[in-house]
Parts: sequence; structure tokens; C-alpha cells
Amino acid sequence: MADQSNPSNPSNASHYSQYRLRVTAGPSYNPSTHKTVPVNASKTLTFETPSIILSLCVRIRHFTGFPSDSPVTAEKYFTSDPHKYDQYSISFSFIPKTDIPGEDLVFGNDFDRPLRDRLPPGANHALRIVKWWIDPGLDGDMYADKPYLYGPALSSWNILRIGDHIIPKDQLQTPSGEENSNDDKHEWKAPHASAEEFHDTIVEEGCEGSGCELRSSLSIPADSTARKKHFLTASNLSGFTFEAGRLYQADFGNPYLDFNDFSLKLPGFSLNVVGYIDSKTHELRYTLKNRRTGEVYAVVVFTLLFGEELAQAEREHGGANVEDKADEHSAANTEHATAKDGPGTIDSAKDKKDATETIPEDEDDID
Repeated sequence: MADQSNPSNPSNASHYSQYRLRVTAGPSYNPSTHKTVPVNASKTLTFETPSIILSLCVRIRHFTGFPSDSPVTAEKYFTSDPHKYDQYSISFSFIPKTDIPGEDLVFGNDFDRPLRDRLPPGANHALRIVKWWIDPGLDGDMYADKPYLYGPALSSWNILRIGDHIIPKDQLQTPSGEENSNDDKHEWKAPHASAEEFHDTIVEEGCEGSGCELRSSLSIPADSTARKKHFLTASNLSGFTFEAGRLYQADFGNPYLDFNDFSLKLPGFSLNVVGYIDSKTHELRYTLKNRRTGEVYAVVVFTLLFGEELAQAEREHGGANVEDKADEHSAANTEHATAKDGPGTIDSAKDKKDATETIPEDEDDID
């Protein structure tokens, strides 16, 4: 029998082509401030608010969404050793205009509507896997009226690079004083990581210039895994400040969320999300914000389009590219699957805990 879970299987092609992904981003929750992210492209989205100057890139393996002319993959990124098993990446390059306490800057997912009636069986168990296996610093409430799942940025980001002070504090003012303006005069570019160059940057754990002195003085480990563990300690987290005028770069991604076949694949748990989406639950939003003040610095939204929304997007962006890229997509997918099944599988590549260990059960788990 054909594998019905494999999107490269021809029998499933028409099923998956009913859905297409669009990624947008902006400096607030308000969709009017968002722009379409040029996924895998040689472009970088940059915006500025009174509190931050930020550039971002999104990379997705086997991308067949919008814009239709987007490259299928970011080969340089996904063939590099740290990312050869990752399915997607969100990379940031930013300069705070005001100091942000390390314990206050959080990154994660949030939603505007309740999800409690749409959560699939095993949702609690999946969340425990995520917290146990991927990010122990995560905290949230998926049953709230506005569900959220945040972790401290310092322990959640896969990669963190601390740069130099590159802008004097007295120059860190929004040109017109208007928040979230889309005017060209707000599109500031850092001299050491301009928007023209950041899309080519594969962020590496480490530091530059005075950032190295800072990492050393705070005893921040050079290794990314050790750094994440370091910032799970409350005193280390509260002892760090994202300083105004200093350049920071970060990268977040993982092998578990596959936008190729719209599935979540955790150790011991796999779920295809298509069966659980509707007109109100077809977005996955990543938010970078201040937990204490509630101020939002950046929002990236992955929207799974279908029906009339898909038709409208195709009118705006041009015809579908799914069929045009089918052969390339299938070949790349087969190659990637072969690599994952050979030496160095996800479990061995990610030096986490042994997947055979027992994950604690909760009495309120949904089975």
C-alpha cells in the first residue's frame, strides 16, 4: 500500500496542493504592519520601532508557498552542519534602542483565540515532550482564552551571537517619533549586518568585539547547548541585559515542524495538522516580546492558506508554483529522507536525552 503520509507520493500531491504557506512579519500584532517575507530569497525584511531595529530572514526546506518565485530551499543554510536536519529557520539581527532585561525578553507562540476545542488527542503529552526534549524553559497555557507558549529568548534560541556596540545611545531615536511607521526613513540598516547582507549570514554561536568581553565576564558558555542550559538558571538570566546600541544575532529552528507536509514530528509523537485547521486556526505565530511590559518587538506569522484565501493569494502573487516545483521538491525530499534514515538521524544528531526514556505522564493528558 502506498504511504499516505508521504507528501512526495503522487497519490498525495493533489491533497497537499490544496494548501499553501505564506509567511508574513512585522513589528506588531496588527496585520497592517506586516509584509510578506521573501522566504529563502536574497532579501531581508527590516523594520524599526521606537524600541528596536530588527532584520529577519525565514528559511524553509522544500518551500512551495508564496511568493511563488521563492527558491525551494536555502541550500547553503540547510547543508551546513548545524542545520542539516532542520526544517525551517527564523533568523534575527537586531539592535535594542533601550536596555531590555534578559529575563524579560521572551520568544514563542501565541494565539488570539482559544484552541481548547481544536487541540488534538495527545496534546498535553506532546507539550511535555517539547518541554522535556527541546526547551525546558518553555511556559504557557494552551487552554487559555488567548493561548501562549513562551520561553526566555536566551535559553530558547538555538544560536546567539553577541556583537559590538555599533550605535551611540544618543542616536537611537526613531527618526519621526512615530511608532511602527512604514516610511522609508524608518528602514535603518546596521553597518555590520545590513539588510543586503544578512540573508547570506548563517548565524554562528559566539561573539564579536566587545561582545566577547561581555560573554566572558558573564561566564556565558561558548557552546550553544551549554549556553541554553546556563540561562535556565534564574540568576544567570536576570544578570543579563540586552544593551541599547549593541548588535545581537539569533537563529531559531528545528527538525520537528515540517512545513513540507504540515506535520509535527516529535520523538514518539507525530501529528498531521491539516485535519485540525479551520478558518480560525490556520496560523502559527512566533512573537518576540517583553514579558513584563507586554511590548511586542517582532511577529512572524506562518499562515496555511486554503479555499478562498488561497485563491485570493494566487490572484495577488501569481499562479501556483506547486506543480512547477514538484519534481525538484520530490527529489530533494527523497534525498533528505535518505540522509535522515542513514547515519546521523535526528535523534543522534540532536544531542538531547535518549528518546527511549520515559516521559512523565500527567493525569489530565488527552489521549
